[in-house]
Amino acid sequence: MIEWRQADWRTTAGRIRDVAASSGAPVTYGLIGVCGVVFLISPLSGFGGAAYRSEDALLAAQAGYFERWGVIPAELWEGSAHALITPFTALFVHGSWLHLLGNLLFLYVFGAMAEERMGRVQFALFYVGCGYVALVCYAAAHADSAQTLVGASGAISAVLGAFLYLFPKTRVTSLFPFLFFLPLRFPAWIVLVFWFALQWAAAQGADAGPGVAYLAHVAGFAVGFLYAWVRYGRRARVKVPATEGDSQP
Repeated sequence: MIEWRQADWRTTAGRIRDVAASSGAPVTYGLIGVCGVVFLISPLSGFGGAAYRSEDALLAAQAGYFERWGVIPAELWEGSAHALITPFTALFVHGSWLHLLGNLLFLYVFGAMAEERMGRVQFALFYVGCGYVALVCYAAAHADSAQTLVGASGAISAVLGAFLYLFPKTRVTSLFPFLFFLPLRFPAWIVLVFWFALQWAAAQGADAGPGVAYLAHVAGFAVGFLYAWVRYGRRARVKVPATEGDSQP
């Protein structure tokens, strides 16, 4: 771990990045592994299709899987023990390969440095706690919805929010559709503020039906940013030249 008050602010981000890489960021990579394994053994992966006699049986198994492990807002507020656990279990459930890989890519890019800054135990608690809160916020806004909510997006959004506060000038390589998907490097604050603005705009037009839970993204990002702000204060921010860092989504 790095003693932040004594570290040279000009090299702190580079040291954090190097230490995170050498230590392997076990919590980040462990979360990636757990999400991957959970998806592979689920009826969503496509590998277990032979175990079902028909397509209808497979679809029924998938629906039952979501209902068992996902958050159903209308049931959450009934207060049953099972319903109160689902905002935790839903963090490890994904609806498709695209859903899974998209989430894990962001966790891989931003999780290691945040984990090294926070510490392994604190990062694990931060991830689970913020993810839980993000899903509950969505459920509160759609309290009558019977649609199932799954995915690690809320927790990963919290990681992005904390990363924005702690490493605002670290450069990340990003692909923007309106720039013809050219790989361009920008300071993290530009990428993450732009991402948050897109989520906020999308949340304004979203409803409680099937689709992406943009409100959970917004809530997770806000909670993660506020946590880093309150927990670490201004002295913990990494104020380094924009050339530091080497994260690539």
